[in-house]
Amino acid sequence: MDNEEVETRRLRLLLELSRLGSMREVAETLGTTTSTVSQQIAALAHETGAPLLEPDGRRVRLTPAGRRLAQHAEAILAAVEAAQADLHPGAEPAGTLRVAGFATAIRTTLLPIIAELAASHPKVSLLVHEYEPAEAHALLATDDIDLALTYDYNLAPAVRDRAFEAVPLWTASWGLGVPAGPGAALAATPASPVVFNAYRAHDWIGNSRNRADEDVVRTLASMAGFEPHLAHQADSLDLVEDLIIAGLGVGLLPVERKTRQGVRLLRLADPDVVLRSYAVIRRGRATWPLLALVLDRLVERAAARPAGFG
Repeated sequence: MDNEEVETRRLRLLLELSRLGSMREVAETLGTTTSTVSQQIAALAHETGAPLLEPDGRRVRLTPAGRRLAQHAEAILAAVEAAQADLHPGAEPAGTLRVAGFATAIRTTLLPIIAELAASHPKVSLLVHEYEPAEAHALLATDDIDLALTYDYNLAPAVRDRAFEAVPLWTASWGLGVPAGPGAALAATPASPVVFNAYRAHDWIGNSRNRADEDVVRTLASMAGFEPHLAHQADSLDLVEDLIIAGLGVGLLPVERKTRQGVRLLRLADPDVVLRSYAVIRRGRATWPLLALVLDRLVERAAARPAGFG
């Protein structure tokens, strides 16, 4: 074809001509004029670079190229109609949704939804990839995923691309994980900078794939008047606990997480540390029935979670 773009409207006219055999009948069937049908099929012949019609007495008939294109047109138009039906806001959700997110959101929020959808919407499937927020945002920007489950902290808010829209989900309070046993003497409810100051001489643990944890640590340490030595990085909370138990450092952990023996969790307040989770999509995609279904389920499940649960 000389032109990469062929209008489906012209393919419709050619297909109807192959069925009805007369431009007049095509015009009457589709509510247009015979001259319009003739002009549009002539334009289609120009786009394809092949003659589509030939004289047949006082009438015209399709050439072999015209008949082949009409056969393709039937399949193309059927696919277009199926796609339009699938993407219509009122359509039954179907297809594959590509999701990237952090482990906690996948495990506690997404996996139960996948199990529910398997029973209620068998035509729906979800592909799951574990990524930290910056990685998930990058995949969303290149359209390699459809939905990102991300997080930030109240003390380290995310800066997002304007092409994205974020739907708030759940929140979780975080504290400071330190070795169990005799520790610094602290008041009953010390302010966060006081807690941090008590461990200023310790090594600190950050996240290996997301700077938000490190930003929170540096912010609170700055309020306490010192520069933390971030000696270790780990994105697994189990590994963070291993490092704490081994006496190699202290680091942030969710308050509601059941810590293992050897880890003591100190609450942080004034200011508190709150992880905020989000479902992030490309702007304008929320009307896609499959994405809308999953977003609704995520919001419903988030609303049912206990306050502050992580």
